[in-house]
Amino acid sequence: MAKNKQNCSSGIGGQAVLEGVMMKNKDDYAIAVRKADGSIVTEVDFYKGILGGTFVKKIPLVRGVLNFLDAMVLGMRTINYSASVFADDEDSKPTGFDRAMEKIFKGKAEDVLMGFAAVIAVLMAVAIFILAPFYLSAWLGGYIAERSWVLLIEGVLRITIFISYVSVISLLKDIRRLYAYHGAEHKCINCIENGRPLTSQDVMLSSRFHRRCGTSFMFLVIFISIIVFFFISADNIWLRAGLRLVLIPLIAGFSYEIVRWAGNSDNFIAMLLSAPGLLIQRLTTREPDQEMVEVAMQAVETVFDWQGYQNESRAQEVDEDWIEI
Repeated sequence: MAKNKQNCSSGIGGQAVLEGVMMKNKDDYAIAVRKADGSIVTEVDFYKGILGGTFVKKIPLVRGVLNFLDAMVLGMRTINYSASVFADDEDSKPTGFDRAMEKIFKGKAEDVLMGFAAVIAVLMAVAIFILAPFYLSAWLGGYIAERSWVLLIEGVLRITIFISYVSVISLLKDIRRLYAYHGAEHKCINCIENGRPLTSQDVMLSSRFHRRCGTSFMFLVIFISIIVFFFISADNIWLRAGLRLVLIPLIAGFSYEIVRWAGNSDNFIAMLLSAPGLLIQRLTTREPDQEMVEVAMQAVETVFDWQGYQNESRAQEVDEDWIEI
């Protein structure tokens, strides 16, 4: 009997963009966007990321931080492209600022701007989800003598702020559509990794939840930070805050390794660790319609040989079964 290859990673990942989906395979990526007239426009490019393909990106813990930053930069770039598809010709003309940036940074102006935007986004996330709960709990600590209760409050505040943020922005119409495209992205990857042909019918029948989702990663960062920060003890409030900031990259790297492992495992521990992230994905994904799925499928087919991947997986199944016999 063939082994279940359900969690054999295809190696592709993606992201929802404005009225579309980006799919990345190694250094290549494709963005498919549905225009107002109903047609689908596709852009193909490559992104080597921070430090390119150097050995540093293969070091456990370190690679998680670098991959997260790469995802932020590429995410900004692809969302910017999808937004430009809907821009009027007049609006899409380069401004004085655009020309100045191009003159200074030559052909790397867009990467510099996207990198800067990614840094700002990370700083805002740290301020909202890490520092805000810390200082709020520290303020409440003036009325609570027991240190463990203060740390518990900090953790509860951190999770509450995260879930509230995700829930509130989902009330916006554009975000709801973005979440639906997020679901379409997951459905395509699940369809391929479960050995089904990439057809509209099979994709629609696939799950909109995926273990290797960025939502799961973000939740793990927050959850693990609660555990780690519980054991940090310092009298000075600024020192405690500084230690939290210093430990964030390490926590992010560790969280990445867990998501990476759990996304390719079927054992009970992997399923247990994936459960909270999958639950949060009920907020960050929605069931897509047929047209959204078609956009996601085009992005996949443009950048990934899914049939070759499935044939290789089947060959591995045969080899593994022969060894077992």
